[in-house]
Amino acid sequence: MSRKPGPHAADHDDDAPSPAGKARLDKWLWAARFFKTRALAAEAIDGGKVDVNGDRAKRSKQVQAGDELRVRQGPVEWVLHVRDVADRRGSAEIARGLYDETDDGRRKRELVTEQLRNMPTAFSHGDSKPGKRDRRALRRLKGEGEW
Repeated sequence: MSRKPGPHAADHDDDAPSPAGKARLDKWLWAARFFKTRALAAEAIDGGKVDVNGDRAKRSKQVQAGDELRVRQGPVEWVLHVRDVADRRGSAEIARGLYDETDDGRRKRELVTEQLRNMPTAFSHGDSKPGKRDRRALRRLKGEGEW
């Protein structure tokens, strides 16, 4: 069963061809493999995690070669210069050719990644719950009761 396009279907068509040398921001981020799906890319853009040329962007923003992007993924921030545009997702080698990472951005990103790698991964509460002596020490520490 096929749906008939409404009168404003052309206004909201995400798959409409882009102007030559430009691509939608959400499609470009997906094609450059920063996000696994376009929906995740759009969610990040709507959440303010992506800036284009220093300004907060909308998902329909047209990016072109020479634009500067800042993409925040958790504690990691990518600072990129768009080298080429693509509407389709290709191999990792093709995706890597779509952008250049700035040297300063790379250093900061690697520093944060190293700090995260060196952080302790778990907190040990011990093998069992506190005994009578430990509970009394905790009460003394908290100032609850006189023992």
